[in-house]
Amino acid sequence: MKTNKALKALPGITLAATLMAAGTALSVSAPTLHASSHSDAPLIKQDTQANLTDVYAFMGTKYGTPDEQVLNVVVHVRPFSEPGDGPHHERFAPDALYSIHITDPASGETALRYDFRFSPVDEGYKNEDTILSYGLGTAAGPIMTIGDAQQNYTQTYTVTRAVAENHNIVTEGAFVAPPNAGNNVTPLYNDATGMAVSGATSAENLDAYTRQAITEGVNGETLFAGSRDDGFYADVPGVFDLLNVRILDNNGTLADGLGQDGGGVDGFKGFNVLAFAVQIPLDQLPAGLYQDAFFGEQTGVGVYASVSRPKITVRKAGNDIDNYGDWIQVNRLGNPLFNEVLVAFKDKDNFNSTPPTQDSQYSTYAANPEVAALINLVYGTAFQTQDRQDLVNIFIPDVLRVATTTGPVTLEGQDGFSRFGFVGGDTTGGVSSGWPNGRRLGDDVVDIALTAVASGPSYDTITVVGDNVAGNDLPYNMVFPYSATPHSATRNRKDPAPSAFEQADLNGDGLINFYDIAAFIDLYNAAR
Repeated sequence: MKTNKALKALPGITLAATLMAAGTALSVSAPTLHASSHSDAPLIKQDTQANLTDVYAFMGTKYGTPDEQVLNVVVHVRPFSEPGDGPHHERFAPDALYSIHITDPASGETALRYDFRFSPVDEGYKNEDTILSYGLGTAAGPIMTIGDAQQNYTQTYTVTRAVAENHNIVTEGAFVAPPNAGNNVTPLYNDATGMAVSGATSAENLDAYTRQAITEGVNGETLFAGSRDDGFYADVPGVFDLLNVRILDNNGTLADGLGQDGGGVDGFKGFNVLAFAVQIPLDQLPAGLYQDAFFGEQTGVGVYASVSRPKITVRKAGNDIDNYGDWIQVNRLGNPLFNEVLVAFKDKDNFNSTPPTQDSQYSTYAANPEVAALINLVYGTAFQTQDRQDLVNIFIPDVLRVATTTGPVTLEGQDGFSRFGFVGGDTTGGVSSGWPNGRRLGDDVVDIALTAVASGPSYDTITVVGDNVAGNDLPYNMVFPYSATPHSATRNRKDPAPSAFEQADLNGDGLINFYDIAAFIDLYNAAR
């Protein structure tokens, strides 16, 4: 087994993982540091509320019942949501169908589907004589309970479970978690300085809004919808600046690895998304055999998400809009990066309109990855650019394949977690704990994908390649719905750090006195 010279110089971790590819067992060393699809095609870029960004699918335990195993599916949509974009903030589109598909893992054919429909955005206000959606309804002040008098607008949703032609309602009228408008309106999301608090290790540690927005389905499902932090991290701006050198080196030497310096530019820092999620009990899941790209035959499911719009929309005056016809799929997403980074422009919109069962027509983009040729062009490397069956095995059909026999996987923040998954020694039940066995929040899919491009198809030499961004700007929650707390509108990770005076002035009156102590006590009591 050979390792890249720069890789040997990396500080940190000896990987105990055994790679199995092309019949060769490989052990490698890599660091312990911890774009998916935000702009994947021209047409969906024009339809932000339907634009899927990330799909996560992994084995875990049921919310509130830790001895019951479930499949977690968390979907993020609406990229680059600015936390301070009031007065409406982000809402799900009421004329879109947001779907989670559970498929045959080998063919990509849908066996089970969960459809999310959301209430209108221009109805249901408690007070139509104000500009405020949050903080003033029939009373003014902070929202303490979803839908209370201070929350003027509350979006709701209905979920339908579909198996073949059989449809049944799983939940109806469930609350969407409110946006994080800041400490004057949604203080239970934030600390005393107004920054979002995340990283809950138990249901009891979750903020009150998130707990209140979690609901149960009639078949034992657990569901959530609402604003969340964008958990994807990458220097996508650098990648699309014709592979700006900063993604590989920002300290003047490549001796510490290719894109493993840390301290890179996270292009998604401080932004939010909309999330919808479901926990599905194992006894509600189909099971199929498939070939894992690195670990051979497994039993499990495929997962992808889609968004559809009505075939015909007629716009009249004001809010008089009529929709007709069947649902037409306008976006879909399974594995990270495939459409955005591998599929050429001529097929990007076509890909979004077709199901995974037709993905053989796009296999050439995995087999002959342009990104490998671009890296070779810019950096003079010699990565293989053709006949990449190893990448076809990962991406075609474009569904996340999840082995459902492993038990709960390791989460970021737990002992043994590696952002590299099995390449970092992080396995569960004999397969990778993370992508490409499903995908967890925290999996460094950019580094994993670039490392695969650089090291395959033989994997005789493992060359770790990354973008110098080694983790998210907020810690993920370690319980459902797992996505990190949404950033605050008035103080988030894009903003300058507060001064010592600002941190002490809790009530924001420009003075530090007894009233700040009282404000602290109020916040403490509200968060208990």
